[in-house]
Amino acid sequence: MMRNMNEMRENGWEALFEEVKEFCLLNNIEIPNMEDMIPVRGRSRCRGAKLVSYYHHFHHGIFNVVIDQVYCELNNRFPERSTQLLRCVACLDPRDSFANFEVQKLVELAKIYKDDFCDYDCIKLAGDLRIFIDEVRNDDNFDNCTDLGNLAEKMVQTERDTTFPLVYRLIELALILPVATATVERAFSAMNIIKTERRNKMNDDWLNSSMMCYIERDLFASIEDEKILKRFQGLRNRKMNTCTDIERDVLYWLNTWNLGNYIIICVF
Repeated sequence: MMRNMNEMRENGWEALFEEVKEFCLLNNIEIPNMEDMIPVRGRSRCRGAKLVSYYHHFHHGIFNVVIDQVYCELNNRFPERSTQLLRCVACLDPRDSFANFEVQKLVELAKIYKDDFCDYDCIKLAGDLRIFIDEVRNDDNFDNCTDLGNLAEKMVQTERDTTFPLVYRLIELALILPVATATVERAFSAMNIIKTERRNKMNDDWLNSSMMCYIERDLFASIEDEKILKRFQGLRNRKMNTCTDIERDVLYWLNTWNLGNYIIICVF
């Protein structure tokens, strides 16, 4: 994405300019003379105002500025760690006979998941990846793979998930990455909605239960109200039974110590 933005900034102006001129001609929109001079935006039109051509204004004052702003926004939203992760995952793309496959980047991806790949696994993974890519590029079963999901299915069907367990584990982690990321974002969004300023003293258990109900609201909405009522009624009955057992034990010990019926009546 960043390379495309840089390429567009360097070489995309002329094509866009011609496209805009065609659009203006088709819709009878007046096109100013690109050589005419106008004051620089943000400066006074009076004395001392700097003048630039329309061409310079549109090219450097608008086109380049917008691309630079988009570039900065992408850098702010996607830090280097996340960008590196996406680049490494892209190397597993099976389209065009694994055209983006790079062993070194996939090893870097494995190193990010330190809990799943030890140092020895990363060393072994490099060799497994070279053998794996040589096999799948020469196997007709993998010709129609278009995404990671198809690749994982083909590996199971051809039993390569057991032949290359480290490669298969890496693909599994890449597959669950979007789900894990979306779940975390949903959880933080739910936290901001549930724990407001008026409910900032909510304890952890209550917060976790409330967030679970909010995040999985579609699942909870499918549960019938009658089942929920019976569930809570069952909890109440168990509590009452527990109290009855305690009362029975206390009565037994009171009778054992001969404290009399009067004390028993007063207590209960």
